Amino acid sequence: MFSPEGPTLRELAVQALSSVERGYDLLAPKFDHTPFRTPDSVLDAVTTALRGTGPYDDGLDLCCGTGAGMDVLTEVCRRGATGVDFSAGMLDEARARGHGDGDGPRVSWVRADARALPFTAAFDLVVSFGAFGHFLPRELPGLFAQVHTVLRPGGTFAFPVVAPPRPVSPVYWMLCGFDAVMRVRNAVWRPPFVMYYRAFRLGEVRRELERAGFHVDLRPLPEFGTRRDASPRVRLVEARRADGS
Repeated sequence: MFSPEGPTLRELAVQALSSVERGYDLLAPKFDHTPFRTPDSVLDAVTTALRGTGPYDDGLDLCCGTGAGMDVLTEVCRRGATGVDFSAGMLDEARARGHGDGDGPRVSWVRADARALPFTAAFDLVVSFGAFGHFLPRELPGLFAQVHTVLRPGGTFAFPVVAPPRPVSPVYWMLCGFDAVMRVRNAVWRPPFVMYYRAFRLGEVRRELERAGFHVDLRPLPEFGTRRDASPRVRLVEARRADGS
C-alpha cells in the first residue's frame, strides 16, 4: 500500500496520536507516497466530466492537501484556482510542487478551516477529493453552508464518491475495523483525530446538500465501470447553487 518513499509505521503512529492538523503537518512531506492521495485515474475522470459542464472562471479546491485536485481546476478554470487547507505543512508541499505553473489560471493557496472559509461568493466551482472523512456527520450542514456561501449563483460543488464495498468484501470489514479503532482511540486519547471511512453516506449527504440550497445530480464516471447490479462504481456528485439562493 505504501511506496518505499512513504511514511514508516512509527511515523504513521505518531501522526495518528496527534491532532488532525498536526498529523498532516507531519505527514505532508511523504503524503503523495501514500494510498491516501487521490489516484490520478479519479482526478482525470473528474476533469473529463467537468470539461463537459464548464468552462468555469474561478475554482476552489476544498481541503486541498498537497494540491492534487488543483490540477483539475487548472484544466477547467479560465481565471483562477485556489487551494485551501488548514495544514501549513500540506500547503508548503503544494507550493513546492508548483501546481499550475505555466500559462493557465493564476494559482493561490490559503490556510483556513473549511468550516470557516474566508471568502464570499468568489467561485464558480468548488471541488474536494478524499477529505470528507475528517468531518463528523453533524458537521456536514455547516460545511455545506460554507460552500454555498463561497459559490456564486449557479456555481457548482463537485466531488467523486466511490460505491461502498459490500459486506462480503474484505475491504468492507477492513474499513469497519479502521473506524472502530479510531472511535476507541478518540474515546481514550486527546486531541481527537477525526477520520472515519464509513460516516459519509451518499443518501444523507444528498439530503444535507439539498437542505443547504443545492440542486443535486449524480453522474456516473464511466471510466470505472459498473458493479454486478449495474450501479456505477464511482459517481460524481454535482451540487449546483440555484440562481439567487
